[in-house]
Amino acid sequence: MNRRATPELSIIVPTYNESTTLPTLLASLGKQRGLDFELIIADGGSDDATSSMVEAFAAGAIFPVTLIVSMAGRGRQLNAGAAKASGNSLLFLHADSCFADPHALVDGLFFFHQAIDSRGDHAVAGHFALCFARSEAATSRGYAFYESKARLNRRGCIHGDQGFLVRRAFFDHIGPFDTSLPFLEDEHFADAVSDRGEWVLLPAEIQTSARRFEAEGLLPRQILNALIMNAAAIGWASFLRLAPGLYRRQGDAGRLDLLPFFRQLKQLLQDMPRKERLRTWYRSGTYVRDNGWQLLFAVDVWLGLRKNPSSRGEETSIIDRYERWFDRFSENAGGRLLAAGAVWVWFHITLKSMELRGRFPAYFHKKGKGHNEGCD
Repeated sequence: MNRRATPELSIIVPTYNESTTLPTLLASLGKQRGLDFELIIADGGSDDATSSMVEAFAAGAIFPVTLIVSMAGRGRQLNAGAAKASGNSLLFLHADSCFADPHALVDGLFFFHQAIDSRGDHAVAGHFALCFARSEAATSRGYAFYESKARLNRRGCIHGDQGFLVRRAFFDHIGPFDTSLPFLEDEHFADAVSDRGEWVLLPAEIQTSARRFEAEGLLPRQILNALIMNAAAIGWASFLRLAPGLYRRQGDAGRLDLLPFFRQLKQLLQDMPRKERLRTWYRSGTYVRDNGWQLLFAVDVWLGLRKNPSSRGEETSIIDRYERWFDRFSENAGGRLLAAGAVWVWFHITLKSMELRGRFPAYFHKKGKGHNEGCD
């Protein structure tokens, strides 16, 4: 097969002990048709069969596969992969993602080039429509909401599990990935794109494993993610320094217990001078107010599910109709104070509830069991 000296696309995948999930991605890339691309695996020091698996796959692959070893940390690994890439366009993927459509990449790249031509410069990045690969096929309003939100181009909705497609020149302009923490590198990159260019939703679907959510629990993980995003938005560095506990490696993931994090937050707040503590609550309220539109969007998603279980936020009549009114009444000091008060009440009620559950587990288990048995 004749291949271009310079591939149209360089795909960069960071790995750490991904021998159980990587085969699915490799198989899906092997089925992609219509374009020349290279694959760069940036490994962070795996001690399982990841490296040998990649080497074996590379020996028979129809596209170039390069395995490099870098310092651990997804940001560092992504940067190392980008430095090795030779394509004019870069696609950053998670190891537990894959594409069902063999034309996903060529269709996505064609649309991406059109968006660049339409804008007139390379300040564009693309992300794929997210679909979680779950162990249960039943419709879940929670997963449907997050899949729907991931198809928006709004700030705070675009994450690494959707794939990042970007021109090398634009990456060099806004990159590299942040390496100050072992996580949040994708959030910082997504914000940099929004600040200096624009995001586009690519016309193809990416399937990403829901293994972390299923292991930790969707609601606990999303609550902790919200706390992390809040802390990052307001610059609460002391909370983010708890990074090893906040975002465990996938292989270490188990049922997530939020109580230690809430207690740590309470202690951090108590250790602050009063003015700083009040300022932190106010800034948290500002962050929550700025994301209040998600409540309206959730109604749109759930109304869509009632009509069609396969819908993913395509109809947005509620948010289109009411978001401007929500902003008009809440985008002010009073609205931010009200949001801060709501956050304070939610935090303390949630903390107290978790403490009671820990103190009387048998009671809450019995109560929960009886409730479940009464539902269809």
